[in-house]
Amino acid sequence: MSETWVGLELDVRRFDVDRWAPYTDRCRSAGLMLSTYAELGDTLSNRRRLYELNRDCAADIPGRGPSYTYEEYVRERVDVPSFDPRGVVLAVADDGTWAGMAATSDRRASGWVFNEMTGVRREYRRAGVAVAMKVHGIGFAEVCGVHRVRTLHHAANTRAIAMNRMLGYVDADAGEPTG
Repeated sequence: MSETWVGLELDVRRFDVDRWAPYTDRCRSAGLMLSTYAELGDTLSNRRRLYELNRDCAADIPGRGPSYTYEEYVRERVDVPSFDPRGVVLAVADDGTWAGMAATSDRRASGWVFNEMTGVRREYRRAGVAVAMKVHGIGFAEVCGVHRVRTLHHAANTRAIAMNRMLGYVDADAGEPTG
């Protein structure tokens, strides 16, 4: 892996989901429920909401580059074989605002799933929302019948790297998936 990118991997067989339950409890106490995009429905309005949430959250990611247009986002991130609505965890506020997302793509043909994007809107940060969503999303590996979750971060994205390491991810060559 180059010095610009940090690949990480989690063996879900060694992951203790119960250890992280307090993060989900904190979300509920803050008026946030966790759901999946599959549960909320793949509608045109929800696609637009998912795009806007992704765009807002991605704005702070180091090394991210320019944002996709809506059409590019749908073509490159949604209308692809690896997209599975069950792999997109959303934190939804009591007022219906989509506060955060943790998207994991289906790469089971390679023996793993891939954390594409985890982000929380600024006004909902520092409440453990990202951890709660990631923990919820780790179950997607089981849905896909694999035991590894991989992710890739720009080296300057130290907070995301630290969060993943806290959850038990270890350094690995996660590769740069396409499509």
